[in-house]
Amino acid sequence: MKNVLVVDDSAVMRQMIKRMITLHVQEANVIEAGNGLEAFEVLGQQSIDLVLSDINMPVMNGEQLLEKIRGTEALRTTKVLMVSTEGSAARIERLKNLGARFLRKPFSHEKLCAEIRGAFGGPNG
Repeated sequence: MKNVLVVDDSAVMRQMIKRMITLHVQEANVIEAGNGLEAFEVLGQQSIDLVLSDINMPVMNGEQLLEKIRGTEALRTTKVLMVSTEGSAARIERLKNLGARFLRKPFSHEKLCAEIRGAFGGPNG
């Protein structure tokens, strides 16, 4: 069972993503957080295989969360997939340099699931 942490300030978006993952990615358990700070707390409490995070959120945004993950020895290798409507080339480049994958919103469930399976290292998750 893979633990996927979905981080988004929109409860509706979290539920939509959770539903997509639950229906289309085998062996996935979805945990939710409403911002980067909540997500970082979850990461300190349980094993997470993939963080799927929005970029633009209050309290702690996705980029700040990614920086904290990469700056924490125990979390440094955690897989991260950033999703956002924002597409500034400079920001996307920074995220990728920090080892994150990037998926632009809106996305289809096929594209989301392909990215998740890719993050897990294969076509079958």
